[in-house]
Amino acid sequence: MSFAIVIPTIGRATLQRLLLALEHSAGPAPDAVVVVDDRVESDPPLLTTATLPVKLLRSGGRGPAAARNVGWRSCATDWICFLDDDVLPQTDWLTALYRDLLDAEAAGAVGSQAVIEVPTPYGRRSTDDQRRTQRLADAQWITADMAYRRGALVAAGGFDERFPRAYREDSDLALRITLAGESIVRGARRSRHSLSHSSWTASVRAQRGNRDDALMRRKHGRGWRSAVGEGRGRLPLHAATTIAAVLSLATPPPVSWFARASWCALTADFAVRRFLAGRRTPVEAVKMLVTSMMIPPVAVAHRLRGEWEFRGAHRDPWLAVLLDRDDTIIKDVPYLNDPAGVQPVPGAADAIARLRQRGLLLAVVSNQSGVARGLITIDQLDTVNARVNELVGPFDSWQVCVHGEQDGCACRKPEPGMVRAAAEVLGVEPHRCVLIGDTGGDVRAALAAGAAAILVPTQRTLPDEVTEARAVARVAATVQDAVELVLQGAR
Repeated sequence: MSFAIVIPTIGRATLQRLLLALEHSAGPAPDAVVVVDDRVESDPPLLTTATLPVKLLRSGGRGPAAARNVGWRSCATDWICFLDDDVLPQTDWLTALYRDLLDAEAAGAVGSQAVIEVPTPYGRRSTDDQRRTQRLADAQWITADMAYRRGALVAAGGFDERFPRAYREDSDLALRITLAGESIVRGARRSRHSLSHSSWTASVRAQRGNRDDALMRRKHGRGWRSAVGEGRGRLPLHAATTIAAVLSLATPPPVSWFARASWCALTADFAVRRFLAGRRTPVEAVKMLVTSMMIPPVAVAHRLRGEWEFRGAHRDPWLAVLLDRDDTIIKDVPYLNDPAGVQPVPGAADAIARLRQRGLLLAVVSNQSGVARGLITIDQLDTVNARVNELVGPFDSWQVCVHGEQDGCACRKPEPGMVRAAAEVLGVEPHRCVLIGDTGGDVRAALAAGAAAILVPTQRTLPDEVTEARAVARVAATVQDAVELVLQGAR
């Protein structure tokens, strides 16, 4: 049984502490430790001085969901264990992890959750911010220390990168896995999660999570909270408080008097509950009162923003885009063997950059029978493709068929071999891929593999191919239009 450890990080000083703890932990060594730097800028460089087999990758500041996806897709192990950069595993964590994975396999489970311990302040009550962190100890499916079979991650499509912060992406993934009939078990290994630093605005900033709740509701329906082990939440009361505040300002007496009294009562109840549950000091009392007035309208605003943003969101959006090379990415030059002849199709580079910025995985799937015919060598093909990468790329995978039409291979389009191979390399299921090409062979290859297809006709596209594509796929006038369709399907 092989396993890798993936650690997304934003450069916290605790990362080095975690790596040293793993280095000195007793037990089987991981096949790889993948540290994914999710900072927009990689300066200053991360400190990773442990002697473990650490591989450092970057995810461009797109959030923990994207960082974890970058990490696990770079691994080929049976299991992937995710650790947050601010946890401290027990001294024999590697031994405990290996036992947990064996127990999970014996139980037929695809996930193993650790026990998360969160300390309490010595000799005093926790602050409001600290209580929010302490709830991680009882949370279901928390990814601070969670292991999944790689196959389960592929089947589920990994973490949904539309969750930009560490809030709902772990619950969403686990819920999708369990709804697919798989199970996640609780292991015996333990990790200690550090407490959050208190600040006046932290509880208000935390209301951004209401935007993510809108996506959870869109994907999983009204009952998603109970499905992930949570109660109703306080949003209905926040909405009532906000409405009361608006009515108190926008209506004449006696309606405004009643609204003002309702706002005062709801705000006072919220502030008192938070104060009594935490540290009872004058400063904390003022903090609870001020933030309790701010939280309801901020929470409602974020929820309304989320409802609007995800009004047309797909439950299983496209994750990867596969592109034909000739006449889709670059102008078609028969049996092109000189990199100087590479000319991108007008608008292709900018269109593909939009896909890359959105975080979609990109691959090229291209028939190059000129190799089989002796009109171009493998080395020449490689130099041409390298030039394409320079002008339009980089791409996450290149799948090229060098066979001739009569060779009977399973990779040459319209056969589905290259589409399936690209999906496997990218770590996604074919049905989460869409292929953009200019021939009926592109469309048929995609559909045969279970992927979607968008045809961008050119002068060499046959009329029957366009007619066929309109019936079974989509047709776009330009590469830019095709990319717009992709982005709609990736919402």
